[in-house]
Amino acid sequence: MQAEKPPTETAAPPAATALPQGCTNFKLRQLMRRVAHHYDAEMAQCGLKTTQYSLLSHVLKLGPIRPGDLAVAMKMDASTLTRNLRPLVDAGWVTLEPGADARSRLVHITDAGRDKRVEAQRRWKAAQLALNDALGVERVLALHTLVDDALALLALPAQEPGDGE
Repeated sequence: MQAEKPPTETAAPPAATALPQGCTNFKLRQLMRRVAHHYDAEMAQCGLKTTQYSLLSHVLKLGPIRPGDLAVAMKMDASTLTRNLRPLVDAGWVTLEPGADARSRLVHITDAGRDKRVEAQRRWKAAQLALNDALGVERVLALHTLVDDALALLALPAQEPGDGE
């Protein structure tokens, strides 16, 4: 009768036990830069950056809205929002108007801003369809699911009262 080989001498361990190689942060940043470049190149054809298109879309959907509420809705710092709003105000696509009291302001989209968003939406759709073609719809759907799952798992816990407020 032949003796069996000890488990350590059998085939390589299953792939499920393999550890990721390289830095996940670096890989995600590489992917994000490549995807952002793809969208930015398309959006540049209508004179917008993707961040500006996103701002116009949020103001259209949520506005008139206080800048602080808009920053929260877009998950960005208020200072970043202010910096990104400035070119849209300068172009006449959004306005900052007085709010309910003298201290508050509201962001409004203008008619020119609505027109610019419609133009930009066509460019965004072209970018999305081109990305779907390049990666394959199944891969894009899987990527969305993976990102959504990872975001849920890495969600920041809500601050308890007294925890740095």
